[in-house]
Amino acid sequence: MQEFSQLRRGFKPIVLKQGNEKELFFNGELVQDEKGIIIPEGDGFINIGYSSKNHLSRMLSNLYPYEIVFRDEKAKSIEGVLQAIKHSEPDVQKLVMQYSGLDAYHTRGSTGVDDWRSRQSLSWKNQTMMRDSEQYQVFLDELFSAAFENPLYAKAIKSTGDKVLLHSVGNENPQETVLTRNEYESRINSLKEKEL
Repeated sequence: MQEFSQLRRGFKPIVLKQGNEKELFFNGELVQDEKGIIIPEGDGFINIGYSSKNHLSRMLSNLYPYEIVFRDEKAKSIEGVLQAIKHSEPDVQKLVMQYSGLDAYHTRGSTGVDDWRSRQSLSWKNQTMMRDSEQYQVFLDELFSAAFENPLYAKAIKSTGDKVLLHSVGNENPQETVLTRNEYESRINSLKEKEL
């Protein structure tokens, strides 16, 4: 785990350059066109997105239904855990972790769930984590390491070869999201270095 955390800390943020209108480029390759349409794959990248028709792009999404065991709890997806920590009640967290896909994402519609933003804190089994803390970053490291224990997820990551994994639609403001684009990209690209 420490080795993975060190890899993640050493990962340099991926820079996307703005073109005209909504265009985004990575190393000169178009990743999002002027209409905002996401390009799922290029010569040097895979742009992760659950709604993509590109199988790897979709399979690497947090919403994809991978069964994982995280801190002795079963979850149906990474997204299920990310939405669960917005709830303070452990019983509700267990329930939310049983969702994947957009169903997991939309559990955030529960009354009061998004008030984590005003507190800038999240919860796991009655323990509070501040959003900007190292404790929370370790939590994310553990979550992605647990997901990597799923052989399908690990093989999908390894099958990307030398391509850089992007999530161009990701939010970059940690005060508005529980997983920024950089937090996600640094972890998923660092997982490529882990042994199967």
